[in-house]
Amino acid sequence: MQRPPIAVDAERERPLALVVRAPGTNCDAEMVRAFRLAGADAELIHLDTLIDEPKRLDRAHLLGFPGGFSYGDDVASGRVFALRLRQRLYPALRAAAGRGVAMIAACNGFQIIVQAGLLPGPYDGPFPESPAPQQVSLTFNEGGRFIDRWCGVEYDASSVCIWTRDLARAGLSGSARMLPIAHGEGRFVARDADVMAALKSRGMIAVRYANGDNPNASDDSVAGICDATGRIFGLMPHPERFLDWTRHPFWTRLSPAERAGDTPGLAMFRSAVSVVRAEMSNRAGS
Repeated sequence: MQRPPIAVDAERERPLALVVRAPGTNCDAEMVRAFRLAGADAELIHLDTLIDEPKRLDRAHLLGFPGGFSYGDDVASGRVFALRLRQRLYPALRAAAGRGVAMIAACNGFQIIVQAGLLPGPYDGPFPESPAPQQVSLTFNEGGRFIDRWCGVEYDASSVCIWTRDLARAGLSGSARMLPIAHGEGRFVARDADVMAALKSRGMIAVRYANGDNPNASDDSVAGICDATGRIFGLMPHPERFLDWTRHPFWTRLSPAERAGDTPGLAMFRSAVSVVRAEMSNRAGS
């Protein structure tokens, strides 16, 4: 799919990221910090405010949907938040996707946007005028228990995802690639074999759990996917919880070479922000 142009605000030098929260959301402050460390301006905004004033999305270059237990995970994880997006904000989100706004959704956020119809999204062309039927799900972990730990992940070098492309080339060791997870409903399941085949063939699988460390028995060890443009990205691990090497569970045992540069969590945000900033600069100068 051809990449859409990014929105441009001629008076803004740094891209603006909106981090959307609701009752029960957590890690929203960490996601705001991630965007700021990556070079963007970031604002925390309540879902109710965005529903009342959807034009606020017109200013955004990036969107973040944090983890947590939105609305107490009533009915199912992320279900209430997702229904509100589908019913009240889908046209504004569809327009944002059409402008090329980059989006990241972690854990509960990932659960939300797959139910809201934003992932995996259309394989060709724009988003439909009404939310598409759900194609993938994040369902109960195979073990039936909440899992809270760090796990190994792999970043797919063939993925079109702008959030992980630098990590796929980084050559980090297995220990340095680890990310934290904390979920009870994180098992990735595709609707059918055709959906999984499309995700693979179009480079939309961005992150997998490392061999032997698939904590929830996800299909094909999928930990995160993107849409066909590579700009909308959802994953069950929490990159915003790993912005500093000192957060790693055994960081003192990592070599100086392993701890050189950004953590994988921060690298994701920096990669997307750098793409957006470059596009803003190019369009402002044209």
